[in-house]
Amino acid sequence: MTRYISAFAALMLSTSPVMAQVPTVATDIAPIHSLVAQVMGDLGEPTLLMDQSASPHSYAMRPSEARNLQQAGVVFWSGNALTPWLGGAIDTLAPNAVSVPLIEEEASIKLEFRQGATFEAHDHADHADHDGHESHDDHDHDDHAADEDHDDHDHDDHATDQDHDDHDHDDHAADQDHDDHDHEDHAADEDHDDHDHDDHAADEGHEGHDHTGLDPHAWLDPQNAIAWLDVIAKTLSDLDAENAQTYAANAAEGAVQLTALTERLQEQLADEHDLKFVVFHDAYHYFESRFDLNAAGAISLSDGAAPSPARISELQHMIKDEGVDCVFAEPQFNAGLVKTILEGTSAHSGVIDPLGRDIDLGSDFYGKLIQGVADSFDACR
Repeated sequence: MTRYISAFAALMLSTSPVMAQVPTVATDIAPIHSLVAQVMGDLGEPTLLMDQSASPHSYAMRPSEARNLQQAGVVFWSGNALTPWLGGAIDTLAPNAVSVPLIEEEASIKLEFRQGATFEAHDHADHADHDGHESHDDHDHDDHAADEDHDDHDHDDHATDQDHDDHDHDDHAADQDHDDHDHEDHAADEDHDDHDHDDHAADEGHEGHDHTGLDPHAWLDPQNAIAWLDVIAKTLSDLDAENAQTYAANAAEGAVQLTALTERLQEQLADEHDLKFVVFHDAYHYFESRFDLNAAGAISLSDGAAPSPARISELQHMIKDEGVDCVFAEPQFNAGLVKTILEGTSAHSGVIDPLGRDIDLGSDFYGKLIQGVADSFDACR
């Protein structure tokens, strides 16, 4: 009798329809993790492939993070311009995973790097229709006209070198107690970092660095986040059709929330359009364009590479001459540079975090991040 029941149970299991599985998802940075968490809702939780407090421009995954990537069925990530270390890792560790570099999506608003220590004011007339992607995707950027001679540089080659420069290995110091961290590999990397900084010190004077032209900090425009919610929902639905309705509903709800947040922040920042500020590195072009703000300059390049003495001197003169209100530090980078920049000026310092290192991960992370960035600008005066 027992054998009959067991055989019958096995037959029933073999003929039952196979239930679709919720995809296993990995992400690179916390803002994207938050958007994926919003779309997945109660169906599952994405994993984060890097330390939340580290710079994304250069990172060496710990073995536990590599295993998470290896197990992923889909990877939502910023793209090679921000996390070049991840592209090769996906090819090696998760070759069968669906790879979605979000900035490369057609719906993504894309802006270009600004060159030099000081910036010209944005031509916001070109950004008037923030809801139309075409006006951004095909943006001519009049304020970048002087930089067109740099367009033919091979910025991808240099990205690998510069990514080592801006990596704050103090972030990894906090991870020394992790048993699975390969310290010998990092020792070699740190030697490489020291060498690279020496090389860059000579190069920074002419700012002839290799970049693709694409500014990778696209998550700081909430309109991109709204577009990405839809991309995430459609990708997950293709892999898990049974839950497609849930993914779509969660994405739609997130879009409503971010639209309302954007409207509130436009009101909050309405009096800051004439604010004069210098950022630590050129990471806020998207946020500035969305909310009509204008950075006067940046201490470091877009990937946080160390500035040259000539760049520091140029910024100090500009801060004095233009009456800059404040200079922003960032938790991921060396705050001592801000003190150096402020010497002999009347500007004060502030802190702005484009990655939200102190915000708890989850579906509401992204909204808190964007609100925090706005609050930092609002408190700048």
